[in-house]
Amino acid sequence: MIAEILIVIFGLCLFEVISSIDNAIINAHVLKTLPPKFRKFFLLWGLLLAVVVVRGILPFIIVWVANPSLGFGQVISFVFNPTAEIQGYIEASKPVLLLGGGVYLVLVFLGWLFLEEKKCAFLVEEFIHRQSMWFYASASLFFTAVIYFSINLNPILALSASIGSTVFFITDGFKKNAEEQEKKMLTSNLGSWSKILYLEMLDASFSIDGVIGAFAFTISIPLIFLGNGIGALVVRQFTIKGMGLISKFAYLKNGAMYSIGMLGALMVLESFGQHYPFWLAPLNTFLLLAIFLGLSLREIALAKKLKKC
Repeated sequence: MIAEILIVIFGLCLFEVISSIDNAIINAHVLKTLPPKFRKFFLLWGLLLAVVVVRGILPFIIVWVANPSLGFGQVISFVFNPTAEIQGYIEASKPVLLLGGGVYLVLVFLGWLFLEEKKCAFLVEEFIHRQSMWFYASASLFFTAVIYFSINLNPILALSASIGSTVFFITDGFKKNAEEQEKKMLTSNLGSWSKILYLEMLDASFSIDGVIGAFAFTISIPLIFLGNGIGALVVRQFTIKGMGLISKFAYLKNGAMYSIGMLGALMVLESFGQHYPFWLAPLNTFLLLAIFLGLSLREIALAKKLKKC
């Protein structure tokens, strides 16, 4: 039991770190334009907001939305007093919860694969990116297939899938705007408090990936809070000290996106009745990160060789 908990927490922490790479880089760039006292304010109070408010409350809200027959207070009390009755409600709602989250994560992956500028690790990535117009067709076909199979099982599953897609398009619009706003902030005379507010909103938007993906590992809210919280602490340390190092690993973002895609697929399949061992999601995250970290290290080694020549 203890080993299972540690494996899940490790997987959650790792997933939180790699899924927050973009967020950490943007934070670091904007923080460089702020006076030291505002940097300290963001790194302290921003951390509390990111961990306690977003990563602490959002899992409760997701579980509550998936269990409309339970009051929000009952969902909270479940963490501290897990009665068999409420445990039954939570377990029964697991397919609804997983399908919405899985649809969201698969759409995040497809959006990255087709639309986002990237350092391509494989030729097929470059080919798919050139077919960017097919993102909307691929996303629509995937969503239609999910709705078709959902309605046959449970109409509520179809609603969950629809909510997952809605959340994707809302957050994706905000993220797409993030890079443009970052450039404006680096060259504008916006006040420090305006930049802090923007970073907090951006942090909340990016954290949704990590929180939703966490349900592929476990539906235990305390474990999600602990694993994601530790991951958020690590990301903040990278923001302060290690962003120059992270940016050298060209394929880490690729690893994060493939991990998101795989977790999304697992969540969708599990919501339709497939069952997977608890260690599969952490192992998936670890292996994909190791593969793309290896590719990044090889790239660094090749660059050093060319420099010497």
